[in-house]
Amino acid sequence: MCFLDRPDPRRQVRLALRMEELGYDSVWVCETRTARDAISVMGAIACATSHIKVGSGVVNSWTRPASLMAVTFATLDELAPDRMLLGIGAYWDPLAWKQGIDRRKPVKQMREYIEVTRRLLALETVTYEGELVAVRDLRLDLGHGVARIPKRVPIYVGATGPQMLGLSGELADGVMLNGFTSVTYLADALGHIEQGARRSGRRVDDLDLPQTIVVAMDEDEEKALEVATRMTTMYLGQQPHIALASGVDQDLLDKVREAMGGWPPRDGGIEAAMPLVPIEVVRSLTAAGTPDQCREQVAAYSVRPNIYPALLPITENYEEIIEAFAPGRGPGGSSPGATTAPPVS
Repeated sequence: MCFLDRPDPRRQVRLALRMEELGYDSVWVCETRTARDAISVMGAIACATSHIKVGSGVVNSWTRPASLMAVTFATLDELAPDRMLLGIGAYWDPLAWKQGIDRRKPVKQMREYIEVTRRLLALETVTYEGELVAVRDLRLDLGHGVARIPKRVPIYVGATGPQMLGLSGELADGVMLNGFTSVTYLADALGHIEQGARRSGRRVDDLDLPQTIVVAMDEDEEKALEVATRMTTMYLGQQPHIALASGVDQDLLDKVREAMGGWPPRDGGIEAAMPLVPIEVVRSLTAAGTPDQCREQVAAYSVRPNIYPALLPITENYEEIIEAFAPGRGPGGSSPGATTAPPVS
């Protein structure tokens, strides 16, 4: 399961504990906008739990230098040895611009960032003169008295476009597949990951592939669909490039944005645009409806053994969603929502 900017951090910790009790393999904490940082919550979850894996799903590669990211995850690994998963994303231009960040050559920057971060976590002394990432004669000191044992922190890339997916297949231990994407998009994404994997002598089956899936679940199907439609409408306006990758028509995206008054939307803009979004689009980009309907929609993404759902609830009934997707509680005795990832090499 993924936590975005909700619920509050204390509740996230309680939910992670319940997930651990139910047999979930991993919990992911995301960063979005300037709402809340992921690292603080991950540390709290790591201290409260004993064996569930804790991942950043994702944090960006621009506001934390590679050296700070490596130090941060080395510290988290002290709290929960061999349980941390480092998910990195390439950020978002509008928010980067507000912070004075020139997000140029994001694929190249990600390649350099991964290479440096991985070597630092391996406790190498690193000199690296990249175009966008540079360190000189740097190594992690670790805390006083901490044994110098390389940190086993798998690196995941949050990727959507073909080039970033290819890079992920080539360099990363896993790919955090984006939410609000369709099953059709997933098939295309796997092709790009496979191409990248081949460049480093690997196969797509060698990677861990958590698939973010937005879930709006309610016993009342109409209530769930209303929540999903609102969130989908907002996403079409905010992240149209992701919707385009999933086959959403450009004409619809233009109409939605116009009805919203652009982005950020005017007051009442999302509500004005919602009637324009066909329910078929909502269903293709989210798992929305009753528990049985959601389980069926989530299961459709599990097209390979190494793809597993990382559920992102947008209805407030987190506990019910966790119970509904717990391992062994899905159709036929197995749950499509149980994040039981194979070990990452």
